[in-house]
Amino acid sequence: MEWSLRELRFFVTVAEAGSFTDAAAQLYVSQAAVSRTIAGLEKTLGDRLLRRVPRGCELTSTGQQVLPHARRVLSEAARFTEFLTSRHDVLRLGYAWAALGRHTARLQRDWAQRHDALELELLRHNSPTAGLAEGLCDVAIVRRPVDEKRFESLVVGLERRLVAFASDDPQWSRRRQLSMAEIADRTVIIDPRVGTTSSQLWHGADHPPRFIESTDVDGWLDAIAAGRGVGTTAEATAHHHPRPGVTYRPIKDGPRIPVRLAWWRDHHPNGLGDLVDAVTRLYAAT
Repeated sequence: MEWSLRELRFFVTVAEAGSFTDAAAQLYVSQAAVSRTIAGLEKTLGDRLLRRVPRGCELTSTGQQVLPHARRVLSEAARFTEFLTSRHDVLRLGYAWAALGRHTARLQRDWAQRHDALELELLRHNSPTAGLAEGLCDVAIVRRPVDEKRFESLVVGLERRLVAFASDDPQWSRRRQLSMAEIADRTVIIDPRVGTTSSQLWHGADHPPRFIESTDVDGWLDAIAAGRGVGTTAEATAHHHPRPGVTYRPIKDGPRIPVRLAWWRDHHPNGLGDLVDAVTRLYAAT
């Protein structure tokens, strides 16, 4: 059974107008076109939907059953059309743990002032590509390399690596900075899916730390606040996720963390160039 949105729209218009003539006027077509379209729909359904009466038309029993369903289909179609239209007016920027740290608010404010017709929407999704592979965003902020066969990426800035530990830590609470060797003496909590911390950071060291795994930034912070271990992370995390009971300090010999923007190789979303320029300028200014 095949029917069209045009047939449903004509049927609903006639049913609500109460006559083929009035419906034709509303649809800006001839009365004959309305009659042919309704007749085609009735043939497809195998039953009459409308019966003519002296002052117009009225719904048959089948028409009364079909009408509410037709209205719902047309409503869904209208929402789908709105989505297809509005998706070009929004640039979705995904991130996993932290967006751009202290630059996040500045980017949003500057973008709103300079792009009246293109909204920048930030979305958090805890996956290696921050929702890009899942189709949830158009561009992703990532701090790990992405699959170059599927995605393009560009380093837009570098961030300091920080250590996060419980604020009441008896050895570190008064320290202003720490070293990678000191962290190796502790249990380190990592998110192996999206985090930037792995055993490779201590490659060649006398001994690597013991690791335990977390699944997201909230669990990571909870474990650190509870004293189960410490963590290393990008500077953006400290700005994006301040947490009572957790202290962030610089790692004096910690390698800098590249901040990348990534997008699908076969799709360059509207506003991508402006976004790359804007983020690069923010990091260059610090």
